[in-house]
Amino acid sequence: MTATAQPTTSSARRRALGVLAAVASCVLIWVIGSLAGVDWTVTSPGRPAMELGLAPVVVVSLGASLVGWAALAVLERFAGRRATLIWTVLAAVVALVSLFPLLGVEASTGAKFSLAAMHLAVAAVLIPILPTRR
Repeated sequence: MTATAQPTTSSARRRALGVLAAVASCVLIWVIGSLAGVDWTVTSPGRPAMELGLAPVVVVSLGASLVGWAALAVLERFAGRRATLIWTVLAAVVALVSLFPLLGVEASTGAKFSLAAMHLAVAAVLIPILPTRR
């Protein structure tokens, strides 16, 4: 029976800071977009138009980051040494798949570009930070 490395307090702290950094990157993109005049009105098929404010950006990026952390923790518990590789591939695929809904919404080019940047920013921050270093 082999023991798998459990995240330490410093790992938990690093992961929490990673989650905060992912959320902060989305907030920064939203603020820059707003200052640049991005029209944050987004219309999904069959739904009324919605103004994408800062609160949804924070909630969604925080939620996605925490789900990513939870998925990694589950994989570390049950997949052993392969957890990091599995999670990294899964996270990259989820990040890319998360871009597809942007193709089906009506929004300004600036909003679509900014939203895509937010999706990719979360992955760019979390993928190198969340896995436990060995």
